[in-house]
Amino acid sequence: MQDVGLEYCGLRQIDGPLLFLDGLKGVSFDEVVEITAPGGEQRLGQVLEVTEDAAVVQVFAGTTGLSNAGTRVRFTGKGLTIPVGRQTLGRVFDGLGRPKDDLPPVLSSVRLDVNGAPINPYAREYPRDFIQTGITSIDLMNSLVRGQKLPIFSGNGMPHNRIAAQITRQARLLDRDVSFAIVFAAMGVKYDVARFFIDSFEQSGVLGDVVMYLSLADDPSVERLVTPRAALTCAEYLAFEENMHVLVILTDMTNYCEALREIATARNEIPSRKGYPGYLYSDLAGLYERAGRVQGREGSITQVPILTMPSDDISHPVPDLTGYITEGQIVLDRELFQRGIYPPVAGLPSLSRLMKDGIGKGRTRDDHPHVASQLFAAYSHVKDIRALAAVIGEEELSPLDKLYMKFGEQFERTVISQAEFEDRSIQQSLELGWEALRILPRSELYRVTEEELSQFYDVKNGVADAAPPADPPGAG
Repeated sequence: MQDVGLEYCGLRQIDGPLLFLDGLKGVSFDEVVEITAPGGEQRLGQVLEVTEDAAVVQVFAGTTGLSNAGTRVRFTGKGLTIPVGRQTLGRVFDGLGRPKDDLPPVLSSVRLDVNGAPINPYAREYPRDFIQTGITSIDLMNSLVRGQKLPIFSGNGMPHNRIAAQITRQARLLDRDVSFAIVFAAMGVKYDVARFFIDSFEQSGVLGDVVMYLSLADDPSVERLVTPRAALTCAEYLAFEENMHVLVILTDMTNYCEALREIATARNEIPSRKGYPGYLYSDLAGLYERAGRVQGREGSITQVPILTMPSDDISHPVPDLTGYITEGQIVLDRELFQRGIYPPVAGLPSLSRLMKDGIGKGRTRDDHPHVASQLFAAYSHVKDIRALAAVIGEEELSPLDKLYMKFGEQFERTVISQAEFEDRSIQQSLELGWEALRILPRSELYRVTEEELSQFYDVKNGVADAAPPADPPGAG
């Protein structure tokens, strides 16, 4: 066993943010390390790799000013912990859980390891409670449920931050007066992005229910590896010990993966796709799987990770692997964005795999699953007709195809598009969906039931529109 507090003088090698030490005994993986620079400056680090008598330590504040001979390292014998509790609400911390808002440290008797503890799959409760975000393109077509992990796939310059802030302002459970606690983690983002979220939370009056962990672009990249873990540790305590409903926003997961790749390169690991380490999938899964619900606990953790796709490439390793782990994705479309549509949620690539379990009878409205399915089918046909019109010209389209073109414009203009501060109920969203569907003939709506057509389609179009066309004279 290592003597806690024993200090080692001198390093074998310094490489980027990593320190290499020899002649050690009893060092543990993930152990916290206190580093003293030759000038007396104190820094924190963490054991990244350990062998029988050597270790690799990652330094959170960077290795500038350290030297092989003059640096002293003390192993603490424990993992990295952060204070948790309701006292963290309304506070801003750095990526390691230290106060960043010029207020005193959190006085809490509870400190938890940032790596958390995996939830036993048998103890998980299946997510079923619909969360109304007030955004039609999400609520109607890609519904979010409590305990789900539903990422936003975006691109540089797209309004993913505005959408995340809108979800934070408006998210609520139907028929239940439940306030969400929000845990927000920023990794490698610019200061103006962090400032945008702080101002947005403050203006909407939710800042007192928000815990923020910020590792900005000018902070050491290695700190980004701890930031989401610290945020999720805080969320787990609030959800499963304080019985709160916690919405966790992680941005930007691509920056997190870039930091992971940087550390892997410094360790001379064999690279996988696009230089990322081969364990990228399991590392991301270790973060995303910390969302969910636990049997016997009232609280829950719902995750909305945000990641920017390099060159809008959805097959890039980060969005590709994320899509395998999470229960769907909200994909932002650059073409819609360039046409001024907000939020520019792509109608077809977006998906919520748990949607079917959180909507319908007794949850939202009986016709919700069928309306969403019909809108998907009709909009998919619109894409095909637009491709055809680009070849033969719109004037050569059939009358039915022209109706579909009109439907597509209405769908994008009223169903997808809405104001940034417009909070729509699910009833309003469903009615907007039906208004778009009424453009199409009744015979084209084959994914909704006759009862639903009579109740929601015929009532506005009139009985004459609902009746089948009479046979032409001389027919038969």
